[in-house]
Amino acid sequence: MRKIVIAAFVVLALISCKKNEEVKVDAKPVSYAEFGDKITADKAISSEELLEKYKTMKETDTLQVKVASKIVDVCQKKGCWMNLDLGNDESAFVKFKDYGFFMPFNAAGSEVVVNGKAFVELTSIEDLKEYAKDAGKSRAAIDSIVAPEKKYSFMADGVLIKK
Repeated sequence: MRKIVIAAFVVLALISCKKNEEVKVDAKPVSYAEFGDKITADKAISSEELLEKYKTMKETDTLQVKVASKIVDVCQKKGCWMNLDLGNDESAFVKFKDYGFFMPFNAAGSEVVVNGKAFVELTSIEDLKEYAKDAGKSRAAIDSIVAPEKKYSFMADGVLIKK
């Protein structure tokens, strides 16, 4: 009996002395270039979640939201608008509140967090042609615009571009 008690004590001692190793992840903080109002990246929804919200919206609806996405393209004249990737070959056309700030011309492909109001609008032929011209589209592409288009739009008050 004594041997069993001593063996149990030794086993318990070895188990209690077992070294618990913690795995430490060396996560570097993400840094952003800031434009417009000061915002943070926390609590941003995904672009796919925003697309689902857009699908249920009418032209008169607006939604205050913060979204994480990727920039598809930027106005090459002034940086006064950009398109965000929503997935499924969909995008959101983003303008900036009161033209208070602009995006860098080379921001296409960058990961961003955008805060503001999402809405659905009908864009006129004239505006569509102007946006195509600003994007540097060909004359043939501009001339091929013959009908207004329902667009997912966004009025941003703050933007973070991942560095």
